[in-house]
Amino acid sequence: MSTKTVLITGTSSGIGLATAVAAARSGWQVIATMRDTAKAGPLLAAAEAAGVTVDVRALDVTDPASVEACLAGLDRLDALVNNAGAGHVGTLEQESVENVRAVMEVNFFGVLHVTKSALPLLRASKGRVLTVTSVGGVIGQPFNEAYCAAKFAVEGFMESLAPVAATVGVSVSVVEPGAVASEFVSNVRLADNALEQAGSYAPALSAYLDRTRGAFAGAQEPQDVAAQMVELLAAERPAFRVQTSDAARGFTAVKLTDGDGSAVLALTGGWVR
Repeated sequence: MSTKTVLITGTSSGIGLATAVAAARSGWQVIATMRDTAKAGPLLAAAEAAGVTVDVRALDVTDPASVEACLAGLDRLDALVNNAGAGHVGTLEQESVENVRAVMEVNFFGVLHVTKSALPLLRASKGRVLTVTSVGGVIGQPFNEAYCAAKFAVEGFMESLAPVAATVGVSVSVVEPGAVASEFVSNVRLADNALEQAGSYAPALSAYLDRTRGAFAGAQEPQDVAAQMVELLAAERPAFRVQTSDAARGFTAVKLTDGDGSAVLALTGGWVR
């Protein structure tokens, strides 16, 4: 059987970088994409250290022309990993609707652009789509309103798409990490800078940050998530919804068994007091 090809978005750091290297080590031909290929140094260094090669290409998930240009050059695609995304900390009264739209563009519409372009190739190969969402795609979290809205949207879209895609031989899965070491610093920096201007929300934001720092002290490593992504790529029948740690499984289980929403609000309400 010829080597299978996987395209992974957002590979300049974190989960995407680790998954690109791990997939290459497992024998996949890896097309590692990122918005700015000038930032490919850490990926290429990690690939060299692992004794593998990856094909780095430019792809901006928010630019349909960039997506089309990247996918147009492929003759075959067996799997797509939608990983590109960006965290965002803020609350509605204090930010513009335009900011919220920007979060949706990266985390929701970006996933749609890439998946839509990849589906004809995936139909031909009977391939699969893995989309990295978040536990924030299951449980809404304080000061993550826009981010969680985008991740909720991705989960709803993919859950609806999955049975339809299956009729043409394409499997669809969502992957829900909890705290991952690579994502915390930039999120907290944004929020720390916002504290001075938080006004009435300052006590709640301060409490949220204290709680979040504690949660990320034991964050999962990107390499651990990547190992599970590679298992999903190889699985004969991958599950639709996959959490990447015991903590993530326990957290999402609160929502998935919470008929009236009271358990979720009791949990997250404690984060801001």
